[in-house]
Amino acid sequence: MAKLQQLAELVGGQVQGDLNLEIKRVLPIDMAQQGDITFLANPKYLPKLKDCRASAVIISPGIEAPGVDLLVCANPYLAFAKILTFLQVPERPVRGVMPGASVAPSADLAEGVTVHPGCVIGEKVSIGAGTTLYPGVILYDEVSVGTDCLLHAGSIVREGCRLGDRVILQPAAVIGSDGFGFAPDGSGYYKIPQVGIVVLEDDVEIGACSCIDRATLGVTRIGRGTKIDNLVQIAHNVEIGEDSILCALVGIAGSTKIGRHCTFGGHAVAAGHVKVGDNVTIGGRGGVTGNVEGNQVLSGLPLQPHKEWLKTSISLPKLPEMRKELSQLKKRLDELEARLKEG
Repeated sequence: MAKLQQLAELVGGQVQGDLNLEIKRVLPIDMAQQGDITFLANPKYLPKLKDCRASAVIISPGIEAPGVDLLVCANPYLAFAKILTFLQVPERPVRGVMPGASVAPSADLAEGVTVHPGCVIGEKVSIGAGTTLYPGVILYDEVSVGTDCLLHAGSIVREGCRLGDRVILQPAAVIGSDGFGFAPDGSGYYKIPQVGIVVLEDDVEIGACSCIDRATLGVTRIGRGTKIDNLVQIAHNVEIGEDSILCALVGIAGSTKIGRHCTFGGHAVAAGHVKVGDNVTIGGRGGVTGNVEGNQVLSGLPLQPHKEWLKTSISLPKLPEMRKELSQLKKRLDELEARLKEG
């Protein structure tokens, strides 16, 4: 529980109303009750405030909401996230190495590390202070994990891979699986050893059941602050720049380089050995088949500017009718040309 003024200081906002109002939790606008705070990030939901029972509302400057205490800040959605973290995310207790965990003698665990039962930590692994490993996490030999990381149940980090500080692995994420590399050998294939590593820089999050393949040679690198959703496949030797977002079911083929602050919508894909510039957004199910310059919003396969793709998509359901009309027009044109020749 916290006072409204305390929350305002946390997010750099201003209180309009009772500074000492006590807030216990954050809930959506249609669920909040007395003692709760809610948020209004989009003005189109303003009419819902008349039926809202929350004690306070996080809101943008310039929006009027009489009859309710307000926490006014420039970015209500960000403020909501920070307040939710402060009020409702419990601190992780430090429990050390718990019974049932297997830790190699040469592993180096800093103070404040928690290792739950069922974890396996290999030789020469290093783990920074404040990091928590939930049940079933497996760290192969010579893995490095930074400070304040959170590795959820069943996640796996293979040999030699490196995780920076504050990295989060959701359940069953796999870091450093073999890249998909095979040399043709007659009618069969010879496996190419994948001897590189994966580097996840600081503040990276990897979603559940996502796979980041190790490099054939060198490094597969995920840049600082990048967030990767569930069920995403990143192939060997891929490089993804800082603060990028990859949504569910994205697939990035080998040796592709993606710039800073890029967004790939759900089910978007990129072919191998291509380059994508900074600040590029690829819409859901979009396909990158060649190099893409920075500062664009693109969709479709083949890619085209998003606004043009919207127009194309609107036209698609009408194609059968348009084809029929075009056939009729062609028939009439043929008839007119025939008459002109007769005349």
